[in-house]
Amino acid sequence: MPVPLPGIIFWRDLIINLAIYLIIALSLNLEHGYTGIPNFGKVLAVAGGAFAVGFFPGRMAAYLFGIGIDLDYITYNRGIIIPQVNLVFKDNIAIALAFFFITLVIAGAVGAILGLVACYPAIRLREDYLAIILLAMGEAIGVIGLNYPPIIGGTLGVAVPDPFVWAGEIRYVVSLLFILGISLLVLFYLQRLITTPLGRMLRAIRDNENVAEALGKDVTRVRMRTIMISSIIAAVGGALYAFNTANVIAPTYNRVAWTFMPWVMLVLGGAANNIGVVVGASLFVTVERFIDFYKELLARFIPFDVIWLYYLLLGVGIILIQMHRPGGLIPEKPTPTLSGEKMEKMVGLRRRASSLKKEDSMSSS
Repeated sequence: MPVPLPGIIFWRDLIINLAIYLIIALSLNLEHGYTGIPNFGKVLAVAGGAFAVGFFPGRMAAYLFGIGIDLDYITYNRGIIIPQVNLVFKDNIAIALAFFFITLVIAGAVGAILGLVACYPAIRLREDYLAIILLAMGEAIGVIGLNYPPIIGGTLGVAVPDPFVWAGEIRYVVSLLFILGISLLVLFYLQRLITTPLGRMLRAIRDNENVAEALGKDVTRVRMRTIMISSIIAAVGGALYAFNTANVIAPTYNRVAWTFMPWVMLVLGGAANNIGVVVGASLFVTVERFIDFYKELLARFIPFDVIWLYYLLLGVGIILIQMHRPGGLIPEKPTPTLSGEKMEKMVGLRRRASSLKKEDSMSSS
């Protein structure tokens, strides 16, 4: 297999990481930006989706294809079972893609369940209590995945089936296209969602939940459903990351990478603005990938370890953003309302329609 050029590898990894982080940052924007839910446990849904990839498809494929049925799955996962499953996927594109999409559905369901379980104890409390509960739940799933080997192999992790192995030399290109396509679908879905009456209701709950309740909105139910929908999206992002790396190891899904970093993207780009989230995620991932890919070159010009350059630039950027543009690079745009003339016209049309309806009923009687 020919080795890709360094520039191709850089752009390939950049686009894949950007697409995955964009999915997760957009899900956080739905929670915090539009609904005002401070989810400091975003890693819970991300890890849940990844753990679903580590647990379900390999076992299902081994059972259906009769591979290593008498063997312990965790022990013989990397050496026997997954390589044989990949051989089946290599010759059956339809089966491989079916497992891919079915696993994404399962990961989304796992994310929804985790979101419900995490928010249910504190959904009626103040935002700070809810934030603490979500933070604790996010930490708990990492501890469980690390210390309970039957799920994803504990400290060693597990290999997962490669649904794109049939693509051969262009495997990473095909993976990129699928991940990027799903990311754009999520962006399109959330962009359409916030322009509906539901999106305006979410903003109303965020701005003043007492007024929303006075208008008959069930704030608790709306928040719970928002967390579940956001968890589904984040779990799909975690599942895509696991499929792309073909491995699931519990320490990979930590609060720094999958809770703190999406928050930074939201702060940089601008909350309650999906385009701002795209800008924030693009800047964040580009700088991170550039420093990681060219760290040997940068080490010649930096008097300290290059690993700290990324965090230094990140901290300085956040401070500058908070000082000069607290709303982010692209702040939230106000929701347009109808002008007085249009409202009067609509009221007049409604009155006219009501009078015509009344005249018709009187004439028919």
